Order: sequence, then structure tokens, then C-alpha cells
Amino acid sequence: MIIDRVMTRNPVFIHPDMSVNEVRSLMDKEKIGHLPVLDKGNRLVGIVTREDLIKAAPSAATTLDMYEISYLLSKMTAENVMVKKVITVAENEVVEEAARVMADNGIGCLPVMRGDLLVGIITDTDLFHALIDAFGARYRGVRITCLTRDAPGQFAKIASAIAEKGGNFVAFVSAEGDDLTHRRATLKITGIARPDAEAVIRNFPDVEIEDVRES
Repeated sequence: MIIDRVMTRNPVFIHPDMSVNEVRSLMDKEKIGHLPVLDKGNRLVGIVTREDLIKAAPSAATTLDMYEISYLLSKMTAENVMVKKVITVAENEVVEEAARVMADNGIGCLPVMRGDLLVGIITDTDLFHALIDAFGARYRGVRITCLTRDAPGQFAKIASAIAEKGGNFVAFVSAEGDDLTHRRATLKITGIARPDAEAVIRNFPDVEIEDVRES
């Protein structure tokens, strides 16, 4: 899956001179937690998150009253709190690479670029939606997780056997097994009853069913 299929297009953005209070209000209004910062030439120069706003707020132990705090925040701009070294991703990158970059760097979003042009943003919420789609979570059917020998044609044989019984795959996700000789697969199957789906899989002596349920 390519990022440009799951990203939010034409994201809401701000300029460096917007006050922190305005940034917070915009986030609340749009129900978002990340705002790219563009300069007057529409070049990406930073990003502001809700966490950045929290860090910029005075400590709970401050002796300032609410009016003084409000005044100080009104004078603080996005440029004062934004992250300037922004990690980005190209629109034609794959979703799993975006997920890896976000996980490795402990961040919740990536501005999506077409050259120097901001064309979207991908967030952890977008990745959750991609995960839902990848596992066929919106379809009712039989969900089977199994451990299988990592061999050429193994998955093709399983798919063919399911198809012969009238079953249809709406998801087929493979991951590393417990060792290099095995793969763990999660199958979401429609058009076939649970007992029949289980029976098909159990006909393969080198496939171990770890979990099966209707969902």
C-alpha cells in the first residue's frame, strides 16, 4: 500500500507567526493534533503537535495568574515551539516504511512531500485505518491465525484449497514465525463456514492453527 492512498490530503497548516493560543484553537476546531508549519513561500519549516504546546505551557507550579499566563501564551508563536528538524516521507513511499520511521523516531506523524511541496500528512491514526483494512476487520468472516512452513508455493496451496470450497480471502497477512523456517499468517475468509475453513487448513500437516474465530 502506497502512502498517498492513506494519507490526509491538503492538510491544515499554519505559519510561523501564528500565536500559540491560535494554534491551540485551530487544533481544537479541526480536531487534529499535528500542524505542519509553512513559511510565506509555502516551504515546510516545522511542525507543531499538541505535545509541543503542552511543553510550552507554564508549569503547574508557576506563581503566574491565569491572565499573566494567557498574556504570555498570546505573545508566543508557532516558531517558538515548533520542531524545526522535520522528518518527512515521499508520497510514493510504502505505508510500512512510514510506520517504521514513526516507530523508530517515536513520532506520531509524517508530513508527506512531493519534492519540496507539502501534499499530505500521515498520522498514527491513518496507520490504524490501514491496519484495519489490511486485516479485513470490517468484513464478517472466519479469521484464522496459523504457523506454516516457509516454503515456495505454501500460501498458494492454502489459497487454492480454500477457493475450492467456495471461500474467498478478504485478507492474507504474513509475518515472521518463531524461527527462520516458519511464517505466521492471518487469514480472513468469507463465503465458507468456520468448520469447513478449519478442516481445509488442518489437511495441511505442516500448518498449525494457533487461533480461529468468527469476527
